[in-house]
Amino acid sequence: MRVVFMGTPRFAAEILDELAEFHEIAAVYTRPDAVRGRGKALVPSPVKEVAERRGFPVRTPRTLRDAAVLSELAAFAPDVICVAAYGAILPKEVLDLPPFGCLNVHGSLLPRWRGAAPIERAILAGDEEIGVCIMAMEEGLDTGDYCVCRSLPAGSRTAAELTEELAALGASALLTALAQAEGGNLRWVAQDEALVTYAEKIAKGELNLDPAESAVANDRRVRASGAAHPARAVVAGRPLTVLAARVADDAPADRLGSGAAALIANRLLLGCAEGVLEVTEVKPDGKRAMDARSFAAGVPALRGEEGTWSRA
Repeated sequence: MRVVFMGTPRFAAEILDELAEFHEIAAVYTRPDAVRGRGKALVPSPVKEVAERRGFPVRTPRTLRDAAVLSELAAFAPDVICVAAYGAILPKEVLDLPPFGCLNVHGSLLPRWRGAAPIERAILAGDEEIGVCIMAMEEGLDTGDYCVCRSLPAGSRTAAELTEELAALGASALLTALAQAEGGNLRWVAQDEALVTYAEKIAKGELNLDPAESAVANDRRVRASGAAHPARAVVAGRPLTVLAARVADDAPADRLGSGAAALIANRLLLGCAEGVLEVTEVKPDGKRAMDARSFAAGVPALRGEEGTWSRA
């Protein structure tokens, strides 16, 4: 099929790379280059990098509602528009353009977690199963019927790990949906509105750790975190980002009440309202990432089991 692809982050880039092996890519649409890093240089999206490497025409309009943009999109004459985490609303004129419609690779098992942050919300909610669905796009927010879905157990995976795995599953699901669409045997399922949940964007500071929460809740925040939304804490007076952690079921909880922090048996342990969190990797402010044991070994209060920790 002749495809116009729309996407922006690495999740979408991996799907584009796989899609291009089996279908004709007429053009790729992605968000404009963004400012990154201390040098404030303009950096292309991962999707743009893949498109340019493969020699596909790339467009980065700030809106799809402009008449000239719509005219150019129509001139690409796509059979279908495939979308994955594009980051912009598709107006009705775009939705109605391709004969096979606009198919969205959505990172959740619809109707659960409609919206912007489905993977992170699934982790925070403790979902045991997570997945991806191919959805027919319409004017509502992720309200369209869905067809092919793939799933996997969430386990203790991080958002980054799940995103990578779901990108592979999403590419497979999309290829299956396109094959079924070509064969005229694509079967759609309407979303059950009674089961809908919404994946709101992660708010600034939302993933900061909190001694007033349980170890399970804090572990989920670490696993849902990333560069855009880090899991922050202040340990023994030192502000830092927690990069990796786990619930320490085998830790001496009787020695670590809520807000206590200590290096015990070479393990950095944080007492929570319920349970103990073992931190395994941190990035202290202004320093490189390091294993938590090395960090704690340099803090006398933690070695003496007299440390405390708090929300950043």
